[in-house]
Amino acid sequence: MEPKRVILLIEDEIGISNFMSAVLSASDYQVLRAETGQQGIEMTATHAPDLVLLDLGLPDMDGLAVLENIRSWSALPVIVVSARGHEKEKVAALDLGADDYITKPFGTSELLARIRTALRHSGAKVDQSSGSIIQINGLQIDDEKRIVTVNDQVVHLTPIEYKILLLLATHAGKVLTHDFLIREIWGPYANESQTLRVNMSNIRRKIEQNPAEPTYIMTEVGVGYRMVE
Repeated sequence: MEPKRVILLIEDEIGISNFMSAVLSASDYQVLRAETGQQGIEMTATHAPDLVLLDLGLPDMDGLAVLENIRSWSALPVIVVSARGHEKEKVAALDLGADDYITKPFGTSELLARIRTALRHSGAKVDQSSGSIIQINGLQIDDEKRIVTVNDQVVHLTPIEYKILLLLATHAGKVLTHDFLIREIWGPYANESQTLRVNMSNIRRKIEQNPAEPTYIMTEVGVGYRMVE
């Protein structure tokens, strides 16, 4: 019998914690609970859960500080769950290394889907150096040959467009912020927001059947982009 996946819930509101624990337990996850940021950090280190659900509004410290602490020594999936719906909060959490961000109130189906995506993403990292072929629906990227095809038709990309597409595909299912993409493609001191938008528009024109209704690269308004899984 396969062992249950362990999820650590760092949430101080008892009602929400009870509700989420019940949903997770009913979906066959083992749930651990922490009510403060410090307790959450200690339990993450002690129990090594498969995934952390992290509330930002904790009584002893800001959830972003908890995230930053965990990210300094662990790459385990962290989904931020918060009532703070401001785009700057989402960007800050994602830039600090959160795998996803879900805003209260949310449906149980959405929560479970986000968890499944984060767990799949953590278990299937693509090693770019291995020359792996990335397949996402009809899109295929052969990094060894640097060939991109959509439905078996070769797509001609510029070097920058290829780097952006490969970066998104390598992190499929995860939101990559504008700042992260710019740092990875152009370097830490670049200011290439407009260039990124132009390149993204060109990529969509080349790989999407209808660029106005993309099926591969989704826009997270004000935050960044997400490649579908």
